[in-house]
Amino acid sequence: MRKIPSFEKNHDLLKRGLYRCTQMHGVTTWDLRFKKPNAGDYITPAALHTVEHLLATTLRNSECADDVIYFGPMGCRTGFYLLTTNLDGGQVKELIIECGKRALELDEVPGSRREECGNYSEHDLEGAKREIAAYIELLERI
Repeated sequence: MRKIPSFEKNHDLLKRGLYRCTQMHGVTTWDLRFKKPNAGDYITPAALHTVEHLLATTLRNSECADDVIYFGPMGCRTGFYLLTTNLDGGQVKELIIECGKRALELDEVPGSRREECGNYSEHDLEGAKREIAAYIELLERI
């Protein structure tokens, strides 16, 4: 079998940041790398789940909502994938910062009631906010 593009990258060389992964069929995949791969510091499952809910909600309620195809976690718990159309790197960076700041203002996890979520009891709002705040700080520096 062919390797998928993300498996072709040497993860030991990746750093925290924002990377354009692939572009296919008009859709760009962005790597939102919250943590350095293979460094022993990973996002906890509960915080990862909550970041997904917070950012998926704020991204899909942004001015760029029509260009957001998907937002979801990496299985390795070092970050997230964002799939977009019609947005360049600068626009994506500003969108993530804007939506991250909106997520930090939320007092509850959207879509976290039992009937809305398949694992409603596994959330960590404060942990997710710490992860988002640290990522915003990184993006504002680069």
